Amino acid sequence: MAGMTDVCSMTTDHALDAWLMRHQRQFFPVVPFDPATDALLAMDFTESNTTLSGDILNDTALFSRYVEEALAKAGARYGYGGYNEHRTVYGRSPHFSDPAGGEPRRLHLGMDIWGPAGTPVMAPLGGMVHSMAYNNNPSDYGATIILSHQLDGRQFYTLYGHLSLDNLQELKEGQYIVGGQAFAHFGAPHENGDWPPHLHFQLIEDIGLHEGDYPGVCRYSERASWLANCPDPDIILQLGRYARPANT
Repeated sequence: MAGMTDVCSMTTDHALDAWLMRHQRQFFPVVPFDPATDALLAMDFTESNTTLSGDILNDTALFSRYVEEALAKAGARYGYGGYNEHRTVYGRSPHFSDPAGGEPRRLHLGMDIWGPAGTPVMAPLGGMVHSMAYNNNPSDYGATIILSHQLDGRQFYTLYGHLSLDNLQELKEGQYIVGGQAFAHFGAPHENGDWPPHLHFQLIEDIGLHEGDYPGVCRYSERASWLANCPDPDIILQLGRYARPANT
């Protein structure tokens, strides 16, 4: 995930989230999910989740087992959540710290879908491959793809992090992806930034000069600017209504 030296100050006459809400019926699923048969577990990675110890967070195998066991116990196909969530989990890596000792990055700007490596990822609507990269810093995105979309004359971007490295070899920048087309897969820890397998899905209105990367975590004090440029991904995913806490 890119550094945070270029805080967004983008404003628009018509907010992207409201615009996307008017087009919700046009979006395809991003992962295979049937609400009639599949369960979705709401997952919490804030300090209120006291089951996540430092020993678990700092050992990817233990962290992966934690996620797998949580899903199995809930009978859920995926774990879900994280947008606008202030996460202690990012203390696992210096990638989210300020080298000068200032405020670390902890506020999550995307939505996470936790599930098995190899889970297919589909485009929610047609778009071009804007850029790709292997962001291989500790706890970074790993394999990353960004799509550019035009919807009734308005441009925005979707970012997909923690993918399989093979997907970067299979696509070309400028390639058109059809809505509903499977173009990527959840990556394994060795290729996804050393995380339990999951997808980081993020909406971006103004991507600036970024290519193959865009901040997915910001400083809490700067949240207003970043959230304005990165609205709630559930507007497209439309999965939040199905997510249930572990105790329900």
